[in-house]
Amino acid sequence: MRFYLTTHKRHWVRLTDKPLFVQVGHFAAARTLPEALGPYAVDSGGFSELQRHGRWTRSPKQYLNDLRRIWECVGPYDWAAPQDWMCEDLIIHGGQAGPLTFVGTHLSVREHQRRTVANFLDLRSLAPELRIIPVLQGRSIPDYEHCRELYERAGVDLAREPVVGLGSVCRLQSTSEGAAIVAAMAAHGLKLHGFGFKTLGLARVGHLLASADSLAWSSHARRREPMLGHTHKNCANCLPYALAWRERMLSGLPTWHQPTLEGRAAA
Repeated sequence: MRFYLTTHKRHWVRLTDKPLFVQVGHFAAARTLPEALGPYAVDSGGFSELQRHGRWTRSPKQYLNDLRRIWECVGPYDWAAPQDWMCEDLIIHGGQAGPLTFVGTHLSVREHQRRTVANFLDLRSLAPELRIIPVLQGRSIPDYEHCRELYERAGVDLAREPVVGLGSVCRLQSTSEGAAIVAAMAAHGLKLHGFGFKTLGLARVGHLLASADSLAWSSHARRREPMLGHTHKNCANCLPYALAWRERMLSGLPTWHQPTLEGRAAA
């Protein structure tokens, strides 16, 4: 399993060879871009787009222009997420979660799935060279099976894809329901990426994933004193803390789920 640290600090790509997951907007806003030292993947920023606007505000062509610039300036990335449509209740129906206000798309799960698959097909047709991955969306196992079938009917063999994203499971990852969804999709021979997987979720189903990403290190750091010798208020934006958290998290996985030493070294 390749584990990506999610970060909004784009310059980290030139500071570490550990895998990073960076949102496209954090690159697109920069005049100059850092060259990557190690592997990284690109998040499309879908959660924020749909949370704030209830729709995508950037066209597929605009998104692809950003990805091409990143590829050319930062270096080839492992993969990029499509402009998919998450299926969490808050995204669809709207509401409040802590400080975040969700405007809601007020569409059905099936419509979110249809738009997710259609966007992937558009992006791959326009830029097959840019390593954009398909993403499965849903709320239940039947939903995810339906989404998988939409790809199949469109001629996309998910089992042959190097990575298949598994969306909308972040809040379910440590539950029996979330584990069942991961297991059901993995049973089809898919090389899954788990978006936003934390320690409990990885301990439970990490062995079924090809890769995962998490920003959990930042909220973890925000609740604690800074590392010894660090002068900032906390380490919520601190690369040394993030790397130390990553190592502790991977080392703490059940031994039968841990990446091999060779795999961890490659990661």
